[in-house]
Amino acid sequence: MPLKLDSTIAAIATPPGLGGIGIIRISGPAALNILKKIFIPKNPSCSFISHRLYYGWIKEPETNRCLDEVLAVYMRAPHTYTRDEVVEIHAHGSFTALQQIMALVINNGARLADPGEFTKNAFLNGRLDLTQAEAIIDLLRAKTSQGLSAAVAQLGGGVENEIKKISEQLTTIKAMVEVAIDFPDEEAEILNADDLRRQIEPALKGLEDLISAAEHGKIIKDGISAVIIGRPNVGKSSLLNALLREDRAIVTSVPGTTRDTVEEYLDILGLPVHIVDTAGIREARGEVEEIGIQRSMAKLTTADLVIMLLDAGSPPHADDERLFAKAAGKPLIIVINKSDIKRPEIIREHYARFPDTNIVTISAKTGDSLPQLEGLIYKTITGDDYSAESRQAIPNLRHQAAMTKALKAGRSFLRGLNNELAPDLMAIDLQTALDYLGEIVGYTTTEDILDKIFSDFCLGK
Repeated sequence: MPLKLDSTIAAIATPPGLGGIGIIRISGPAALNILKKIFIPKNPSCSFISHRLYYGWIKEPETNRCLDEVLAVYMRAPHTYTRDEVVEIHAHGSFTALQQIMALVINNGARLADPGEFTKNAFLNGRLDLTQAEAIIDLLRAKTSQGLSAAVAQLGGGVENEIKKISEQLTTIKAMVEVAIDFPDEEAEILNADDLRRQIEPALKGLEDLISAAEHGKIIKDGISAVIIGRPNVGKSSLLNALLREDRAIVTSVPGTTRDTVEEYLDILGLPVHIVDTAGIREARGEVEEIGIQRSMAKLTTADLVIMLLDAGSPPHADDERLFAKAAGKPLIIVINKSDIKRPEIIREHYARFPDTNIVTISAKTGDSLPQLEGLIYKTITGDDYSAESRQAIPNLRHQAAMTKALKAGRSFLRGLNNELAPDLMAIDLQTALDYLGEIVGYTTTEDILDKIFSDFCLGK
């Protein structure tokens, strides 16, 4: 995507389809002139004061044909999203009307914006750093409340602030090393190894914490896949319905009711979960059931989490142990369902059969202990107890890769310090670390990386 900051761009900013309002966004030096050509305000003396809505009509200049009744707003630079001149036309949410207005805008001096070009211009004009620009697409794609909170925190500078703090620490150390380079006779006095170790340790620890947070962030943003397995009639479909708080899967007392997988998406304490209810696994009784069981086993193979159901009203069965063995090596939660049957002796047998395993006893029928199950799912996947407080800085995988390289360079500096390497060699390690950190916020990012980041955006953003 070549730089075209002097051009005027336009796009429909609202999703396709019918809606009450459809918005066309125009950004660039010709934005106001284009509006004046095609917008007829109700008040002929309209002076287009910045950030004020005006009522009127969009008309073709040549024919005076009215395309729609609209509200229009002009926003003067630099107090805009892109820091360029911006116009928005708020029309009715008709696909046809919006397409005709867009064609009129293009014919009068704008060009169609590339995906993400509005946000890219905001970044290039210094309104956003690169982590904040990425936060916008995370916000648009957020699947849960935690994903949304993480994106909003990043948009507010959560990652940027942490990177700046670490960069300042490394820059201070680098300045001392460079002074030692300029005054070699006083190197021993300037570079006190113990002091430099104490100064760089917080920076390295900060990088380690951010790298760890990126793992958590990937789970919160992308979610996990979970599969519910068990023998027929243990309540797998009932559990799915209970977690969904709706009757999604058919539930009967007849074993083998579920013949195929049933898939849904859940928000479990802010964790996006793609959950799969499977056919009861037993010796197949017919070709259809055999296919269902094969599909269940395929889902088990690819799942991030296995939820294995046992029946609190039925003693342990050899099939349970076979299923447990098939789930070996995967994060596993054993759920003893039907606690409302009140058979504590059988529940104790189940616990004894699977020691040292995450086990929770619930009733999918009454909802008893469902919150405990949800908390256990969250902890099994994230390694943390659920907290309503969102993390302020959750880096993405691009950030994590750059921070890993920066950490490696920082540790190389530390080794050089311990081995009494020449200051000019240690300065190279520090600059390398700073370059990787600059890549995260956009100071040293190549055009190819920028194109990749902004190509993931939709038109109009």
